[in-house]
Amino acid sequence: MSTVPTTEADFTALAERHRRELHVHCYRMTGSFEEAEDLVQETLLRAWRRRAALRRAEHLRAWLYKIATNACLDAIRRDGRRVASLDSFRDLPWLQPYPDRLLDEVAPAGDEPAAAVVDRETIELTFLAVIQLLPPRQRAVVILRDVLDWPAAETAALLETGVAAVNSALQRARATLRRELPATRREDWAAPEATERERELVEGFIAAHESGDADAALALITEDVRVTMPPYPYLYEGRDALVPLLEVADEMGDWRLVPIRANRQPAAASYLRRPGDTVFRAFKIDVMRIRAGLIAEFTTFDATLFEAFGLDQTVSSAPA
Repeated sequence: MSTVPTTEADFTALAERHRRELHVHCYRMTGSFEEAEDLVQETLLRAWRRRAALRRAEHLRAWLYKIATNACLDAIRRDGRRVASLDSFRDLPWLQPYPDRLLDEVAPAGDEPAAAVVDRETIELTFLAVIQLLPPRQRAVVILRDVLDWPAAETAALLETGVAAVNSALQRARATLRRELPATRREDWAAPEATERERELVEGFIAAHESGDADAALALITEDVRVTMPPYPYLYEGRDALVPLLEVADEMGDWRLVPIRANRQPAAASYLRRPGDTVFRAFKIDVMRIRAGLIAEFTTFDATLFEAFGLDQTVSSAPA
């Protein structure tokens, strides 16, 4: 049995080992990268203040998850971060992307338990959006039980409720997920060639965007493509609806794009050089959902999280 560190520096060093996975947990609960940052800070502060309640250091991870979950539940209830229905991502103005480069800090190569924490199916934007439909407690239960694979008894202890209540909440949450999640999302990219096709699509999209070739861009897109732009309430559906957007983009100036990944999905970061400007400036991030070998959805975010993606705010030419 190991003892709990008594100095703030030692306690912080021990707790910091779990920062990234706690951040992912808070992100799943809230759907917001920035709010998750605040909640992790709140979690570590609460943990230090309540350290006397932790008897054994080996229980630290579970204890931190309990504090983080309760912090999230408090924030969700305070801010009303739940939707009654979900037609598209425009119904979630707080939704933000999560950089894969940071997810990889949770799941080092060969670490199966850690890899499960950031499994593609449970971090992609569609899953993040759908669980925002769940009441806060159901949301916590389905993440702890089905995502993190916690036993019912441990989940009940964390939430300070009974096992029967946990099982009931999980049953209701699973029913919502079955009803709301697309049935084909796992099969779409189960084949080994999926990653290669994703790469080709992103390269094609980048080339078309930079050259202003609307026809080339539309050839990569499904007939029923959907575009949303959280936090703005815009919704564009179908190829025809995208034509004016492509025309406006071409008139705005010159574009340079960088392939990235967010939420285990292909994405591209865009820099814009407006007429008269001398540099390309961070402008947007497009996260793409692929279906049947074509781009079926663009979720467009502003430049707020460029730094989190390891990207500069300005570039003088095409980014490397």
